[in-house]
Amino acid sequence: MSNFRRYYFPAIYGLITYFSIRLLLDTVTGMRFWERSWELNLFEISCCVLFGYLLIGMHHYLYRYFDKHWTDMTNYRKRVLKEAGVISLVTILFQNIFVLPMAAFTDDGAQWYDVADINLVPLLYSLIYYGVSRSNTFLEAYVNNKTKLQEVMNDQLQAELKFLKSQLHPHFIFNALNTIYFQMDEDVNAAKKSVEQFSELLRYQLYDQQQTVSIRHEIQYLHSFINLQKVRASDKLVLNLQLDPDLYDQQVYPLLLFPLVENAFKYVGGEYWINIQASVENDRIHFVVENAIPKFTTPAKAGGIGLENLKRRLELLYPGKHTFEVSKTEHTFRVALSIQPEPLAYQTIITEEDEDQMRHHG
Repeated sequence: MSNFRRYYFPAIYGLITYFSIRLLLDTVTGMRFWERSWELNLFEISCCVLFGYLLIGMHHYLYRYFDKHWTDMTNYRKRVLKEAGVISLVTILFQNIFVLPMAAFTDDGAQWYDVADINLVPLLYSLIYYGVSRSNTFLEAYVNNKTKLQEVMNDQLQAELKFLKSQLHPHFIFNALNTIYFQMDEDVNAAKKSVEQFSELLRYQLYDQQQTVSIRHEIQYLHSFINLQKVRASDKLVLNLQLDPDLYDQQVYPLLLFPLVENAFKYVGGEYWINIQASVENDRIHFVVENAIPKFTTPAKAGGIGLENLKRRLELLYPGKHTFEVSKTEHTFRVALSIQPEPLAYQTIITEEDEDQMRHHG
């Protein structure tokens, strides 16, 4: 508490209370207080100043009591009503002990209008003071609660993102190792090359899921993945890749496009073709993956845990700023993703230097 509020404000509070009551009484009675004896005015002013110090002191004593014993800050309305009720009762008690007797022994005694003014005016000012002085406390508590809630939510989101990422790794690693295993029997040099590509894929997955990368990096990752998948794929696979060069410098969170391509390679069948399109339009990134499917593919096999995880990651990373559509016909499965990236100033970007450091540590 500042020195002004501690030493000077209670006196000012008492003076304001006195002159407010005096003004109301003089208006009702037609009296002019400056025509009264100065001794009488000084006595009344002294009583009101003393009342101010006692009441303000009691305010802050009660504040400490409230903060110590009433620790629940979740229901602000209930808390304020309880505190205001206690403050009102204490104020009424104090003003009837210290101010009302003053009126009883001066002028023509305590009349009904004396009782009314003495009980209403100090109570009004007391509640105003309570509202002003406690507003900072409640505002600070509100901000702290919001901050703690946000921290808890962020921790939960981080944990969920890490969990989703951990689900991605085993599935991806199993497919890649399975490919290399069968390749070893046919072409050792090709298997070595696949291992190099596999290591690049694993290194990319070390990127922080809360940092953005350029789509150029994401596309490079997809190329490595596609090359690895071609080893497993049938020679009759027709792959059509259409990438808009204008989107290469756009920023996205890593591994958002990968599940779409992985899903296409996993479930491709029938006429055995895959179309991959990526473009930027109206400041939105559009990514469409289509693949042929066997005629009798069941809906359960049209997508997998990768797409379900991707949906959740999009909800966490791009809330309200993305669309994700999955459609299926008798012979075709299609997934379309549209993202509105954050402005560059709000992104945490992985640079070429960051990538070099990760490659070094890898």
